[in-house]
Amino acid sequence: MQLSNLSWALIAPLLVIQLILIIVALIDLSKAEQTNGPKWMWVLIILFINILGPILYFILGKKQT
Repeated sequence: MQLSNLSWALIAPLLVIQLILIIVALIDLSKAEQTNGPKWMWVLIILFINILGPILYFILGKKQT
């Protein structure tokens, strides 16, 4: 197995997980009535802070009712 094939074998699952997290977080954000902070800020955090952005939204951004 070549090094480039091995690299993709390790990176591809992380990219898929990241994409799923982003999609789920954005869908949840669009349905949320209230968040801790403005929604536009959470969109930027989710999109631009790789894997941690969506996780931060689920931990800190969702307003508990």
